[in-house]
Amino acid sequence: MAIVMGVLSVVLFTVLALLVAGPDAGGDWVIADRLMMGVLGVAIAGVLWRWASVRAVPGDEGLTIQNLVGRRDIAWDEVADVTFDEGDPWATLHLKDTESVAVMAIQRADGASARSEAQRLADLVAESRTHP
Repeated sequence: MAIVMGVLSVVLFTVLALLVAGPDAGGDWVIADRLMMGVLGVAIAGVLWRWASVRAVPGDEGLTIQNLVGRRDIAWDEVADVTFDEGDPWATLHLKDTESVAVMAIQRADGASARSEAQRLADLVAESRTHP
């Protein structure tokens, strides 16, 4: 959905930039204004593209987390706990070195599905402890 909205953003802002009245049509929009409207559409699309790329991918060795900013590979043996407390916007990995890492791919807004995914992640962590 985020990618569709990003494409829609670029199209909408481009069409608006072309349709607003310029000085030759009695309006106040100059070329710089039109360019900035196009840049705004592209910027919104960029943020939505980043939002669409948020994910958490489990593997044999650990978990790859792609949040809005940054990507991180975390080995299973580094994870001390997984929490998804009531009111938290997303799941959190608590590492053995006392660091906490957000897992934005598991978001409270997804309701029961998010709780299920957080439990699945906790189960994967527990399983990694029994099968080194």
